[in-house]
Amino acid sequence: MRLRIAGLTLLVLMSATIALAFLFQPDRLELWEPLEGPAQPTAMTELRIAEVSDYGAGDENRLAILITNEASNWLGLAHGLKTIGVPFIMTTDVERALNHDVVLAYPVISGREVDADTLRALARYPQNGGTLIATNVLGGGLAPVFGFEDVVESRAHTHLVFDGAYEITADFEALGQKTIKIGSETKPAANPGTNVYLSPLQPPVAVYEDGSAAIVRRDYANGHAYALGIDLGQLLLKGYNFKEDDISEAYANQYQPTLDTLLRLVAAIYREGEPDAVLLGTVPDGKQLSVMLTHDIDYRKSVLNAVKYAEMEQQNGVRATYFIQTKYINDFNDETFLDEDGIGAVRQLGALGGEIASHSVSHSLQFNRFGLGSGKEALPAYRPFVRNAEKTSDASILGELRVSKYILESLIEKPVTAFRPGYLRIPDQLPEALAWSGYKYSSSVTANKSLTHFPFRLMAGRGFETSTDIFEIPITIEDEMPPLMGERLDDAIAIADRLAAYGATMVILSHPDILGHKFDFAEGFIAHVKPFAWIGTVSEFGDWWAARDAIGVDVVSSDAGHTLKLSCPQPIMGLTLSVPSAYGLTGAIDGGAVLDASEGAWLIDCTSPVMTVSLEAR
Repeated sequence: MRLRIAGLTLLVLMSATIALAFLFQPDRLELWEPLEGPAQPTAMTELRIAEVSDYGAGDENRLAILITNEASNWLGLAHGLKTIGVPFIMTTDVERALNHDVVLAYPVISGREVDADTLRALARYPQNGGTLIATNVLGGGLAPVFGFEDVVESRAHTHLVFDGAYEITADFEALGQKTIKIGSETKPAANPGTNVYLSPLQPPVAVYEDGSAAIVRRDYANGHAYALGIDLGQLLLKGYNFKEDDISEAYANQYQPTLDTLLRLVAAIYREGEPDAVLLGTVPDGKQLSVMLTHDIDYRKSVLNAVKYAEMEQQNGVRATYFIQTKYINDFNDETFLDEDGIGAVRQLGALGGEIASHSVSHSLQFNRFGLGSGKEALPAYRPFVRNAEKTSDASILGELRVSKYILESLIEKPVTAFRPGYLRIPDQLPEALAWSGYKYSSSVTANKSLTHFPFRLMAGRGFETSTDIFEIPITIEDEMPPLMGERLDDAIAIADRLAAYGATMVILSHPDILGHKFDFAEGFIAHVKPFAWIGTVSEFGDWWAARDAIGVDVVSSDAGHTLKLSCPQPIMGLTLSVPSAYGLTGAIDGGAVLDASEGAWLIDCTSPVMTVSLEAR
């Protein structure tokens, strides 16, 4: 059996007898007029460990993160604040931090971690009108500042329950965020540490499931002090690195906004304390929800069926992403399906507006256990073979990424920038391997297991110290868990409506192995969300999100008035800004355009590295 990849036409020559023998003595398929590539080896450059100073630039309107111990999970906090759109700076300089209106001290306040002068300065700060947020207030004499008497550490707590009486939490119950899960009932030893604040002066902002105080608040004449009994950075990194341990309540197909709720809380406190709080919106074009319809093609019958889905999507004016396995070897999983018809279907998907993305070469259950590889894997020598459900030979992480990308780009003559592994198996080195191989976006984990319905930046080695440029866009709905997908449309719509209420992201994963109920689900879901959702491909949204992630937001004051300054290293269209209701335009705009200036929300295009908007005097 031979594969034409120059013209990329597969000639099927295998008889039933050969197929039977193949199961016991696999005969690798020869390439007919073979592609030879990719020619260039993958450069496995060393990634730099992040430093607090990487996040040091910005004006005094930003949230200031005062790092009290650099050997902590502060990078998770940085990624989370980027996700929710809160502008911030990080510093170890208390004097600089206290020039801001809102300060978050992280990861701990205690006499061991913080010197006496800093403790005194922090104690005065909310009394002088500032807003002080702190995680893990364990000592240093600051308990009275936050309005509690003592603290008890524990690993027994599993839930937070928010009090909706405060303005900053008033919408939590309506959004299904009144109670969130933060730990495991069955594995308490794996839980993140929590602190109970005893005898709070005011009703707690949140309590644990046993009613003890988890987040406390003390109000002053003009300032506020908040003490959080959880390590937010640690919890963020657990979710972002697929390392939650029995915190998720389901693998997929449910609503679990653990991290979203906590980030929204910090954003609300920032707005409360900063008169010039400007936050970045999370959905393109002023819409309420970001939706990506994605289809995994890893089965012979799926290739041609996919065209039916793409035709329906085009008729509805939306585009989807097709993750395609580049299968060129018959094995335990299936026969090859990039024959002449299959190749034609892939090209037709692109012509109908679909994004072509990689779903690996072998689609192996063992992908999460593959070795990294040499970075020189190429056709025709790279021939991974799935022998059975427990064994795949001659395969590597880089081989799966490099060769599948090379084949697809040869087929469609366009860059392939998104990846999803078979069976959502994720090796620890996938983030850096994706970056080294030229990808930009991954959709490889579920929102439930990530504890968030927002995209996030991946960490090298799924560790806690080194960022990559790869963004993960997690999957909300998949099609293989019972009941049938077509019977879950109403449930998916209910999740979409909840996510739309706070601008979250929703990825649908469907295998086009059949039409029927899955096709009906797609049509019904599109019909419901289209009036209020942005619907597009993974890489379209990823490009927008990456440009948004790079933006800096500052409000600069001078004798002439106030100027909103956006640093936009990459142009971005259709970005919503949440602005103070007092903001008005004078007409002086440079480096972009304000498309709509409704009270409290502006829709902008930032077309230059720096965009400035002059504000009316307040």
